[in-house]
Amino acid sequence: MKLPRRHAERHRTDRSGWLRAAVLGANDGIVSTASLVVGVAAATADVAAGTHAILVTGVAGLVAGAMSMAAGEYVSVHSQSDTEKADLAREQAELETDPAAEQRELTGIYVGRGLTADLAQQVAAQLMAKDALGAHARDELGITAALQARPVQAALASAASFAVGAALPLAATALAPGASLIAWVAGTSIVFLAVLGAVAARAGGAGMLLGAWRVTFWGAVAMAVTAAAGRLFGAIA
Repeated sequence: MKLPRRHAERHRTDRSGWLRAAVLGANDGIVSTASLVVGVAAATADVAAGTHAILVTGVAGLVAGAMSMAAGEYVSVHSQSDTEKADLAREQAELETDPAAEQRELTGIYVGRGLTADLAQQVAAQLMAKDALGAHARDELGITAALQARPVQAALASAASFAVGAALPLAATALAPGASLIAWVAGTSIVFLAVLGAVAARAGGAGMLLGAWRVTFWGAVAMAVTAAAGRLFGAIA
């Protein structure tokens, strides 16, 4: 029997691993670095004279933040990967000790999804004959190749995107007039966040306006709170 030709489809779930890490890193790079610069500038009596010190502080924040993001993502995603491997090993052991029970379990899953009992049993039997562990990983555990944890990929994506994101407010800091540094850094960072939110939403298939809004809102809140803290402690000092 000739199989029907598959029509071309574009799905975005295979991007979820690196896209999540990249968006998180870039967003954190912009927000944390811009907030750091704005907070230090708010605490500085003469911003124009202290621009170099503020810029050095921002660079230190970029390096520390990129390393922190890489380490955090690697440890977090590696923990997820370890859990997945442990579940797969446990499933493999169960398949070896009691394959009939595992086939009944898979049959029950397919019945719950709407297949008749007879058809579900046939599907389970055929899938297990071809790749028993793969069938259980996908349909029982929810582990697929597209969504599988990749620690190194997540760490590199987070570190690189954080550095790129942090470089944007640092560039604004270096180029802005000293007297209006806070306004320039805050304003340009809001624009950067809006673009990031829109692009990330577009890449993920969501609404661009909503993506831009939710990123810029929380970024603005973070900068406002940090500026207030800097102003308060600068006044106390």
